[in-house]
Amino acid sequence: MRLSYPPAPSYYAASIATSATLEAGTRTHRETLRGEHRVDVAVVGGGIAGCSAALHLAKRGYRVALLEAQAVGYGASGRSGGQTIFGLAASQKSLTAQVGRDDARRLFDLSIEALDLTQSLIREYAIDCDYHANHVHVAVKPRHLRELDDWARELHEDYGYRSARLLNRDELQEHVRTKRYLGGLIDSRSGHLHPLKFTEGVAHAAEAAGADIFEKSRVLRYEDGPEVTVHTAHGTVRCAHLVLCGNAYIGAVAPALSRRILGVGTYIIATEPLGEARIRALLPSNAAIADINWILDYFRSSADHRLLFGGRVSYSAVQPRRLADSMRKRMLRIFPSLAGVKVAYAWGGYLDITMSRAPDFGRLAPNVFYMQGFSGHGMSLTGLAGKLVAEAVAGTAERFDVFARIPHRDFPGGRLFRRPSLMAAMMYYRLRDML
Repeated sequence: MRLSYPPAPSYYAASIATSATLEAGTRTHRETLRGEHRVDVAVVGGGIAGCSAALHLAKRGYRVALLEAQAVGYGASGRSGGQTIFGLAASQKSLTAQVGRDDARRLFDLSIEALDLTQSLIREYAIDCDYHANHVHVAVKPRHLRELDDWARELHEDYGYRSARLLNRDELQEHVRTKRYLGGLIDSRSGHLHPLKFTEGVAHAAEAAGADIFEKSRVLRYEDGPEVTVHTAHGTVRCAHLVLCGNAYIGAVAPALSRRILGVGTYIIATEPLGEARIRALLPSNAAIADINWILDYFRSSADHRLLFGGRVSYSAVQPRRLADSMRKRMLRIFPSLAGVKVAYAWGGYLDITMSRAPDFGRLAPNVFYMQGFSGHGMSLTGLAGKLVAEAVAGTAERFDVFARIPHRDFPGGRLFRRPSLMAAMMYYRLRDML
């Protein structure tokens, strides 16, 4: 099943206005690839991973062409909840079982480096993306409190990570005013930002460093060999190295990769502006919030004082009917005082998950690299992925290969039955959320 790009405009696309490439919130597309080009490295995908790869490669002096099927940030990178969070989507216990204690520790440390890199890119390139510190994982039920306590102990004792600390119910009120949650785990090193502004900012930085970015340039296929040839509808790129960052949309370009990930729909609404006083009454510290259910709710404030509220998932890749109404009901369980507030935007997008929820990095040939499967933890990790693949292209692959050593397997069921089988399996987790 080929995923189509979501037609509904996101709040981010409507709100962004950067004079270099955008005007009054309307996207101004870059050129489409036409004719034959020769570069050192071609990058497929204009999300954060691809833009970061283009930036870090160009800074090393490589000639780079980035090919994006639609527009920079049009997929998950520019449509997400915008939360920058420590760790990976797979638990550290799971990673330890897969790659051993030493590499699991390296993976955790790299996730923290990813947070630092995000903030470093914002500072170095003056990216105006509404960044704010603090993220809180919250407990909906007593079982969650025990899980958060175990998590905090693991972070402190096994990983030496001290910026995350537990909050009791009263302390949590300093960050989110609701009766729904019993406690939380706050991390001051994590935070939230405007994802499309950040992605565009990294793209501008890559262009300033010398990379060429082409939009409306969907890659149809590539031919590997000592020189790789990449084909689009209107042109070709010949290159010494290819970096694939198509993620949920990689499809027929790399079927072996497509079988190892699944595009899962996730959804967000944005309210009408609430005003600063009202939004601060709900979120006093301007932290991002997420519960720890399997089918989780997450939310935060926008720069113009809307509540951005996300959640739900669709393993069928079909957007739920009456999306805004169903998301609004979830929001009102947490903030019943918003009953009279209108939903101004409702949109969805696809994130790419792996079977283990660990990211999938590697090579399809000695000169063909890929990064995918960030499984909802990609807002910062994708930026680091781009830096690591630039290191690998330059011949220093030790850090890239820490991720490449994580084992992965195809989703079961083949092309026709992989989604139905996963939907059936997810019923267990939905039922568990109710307990």
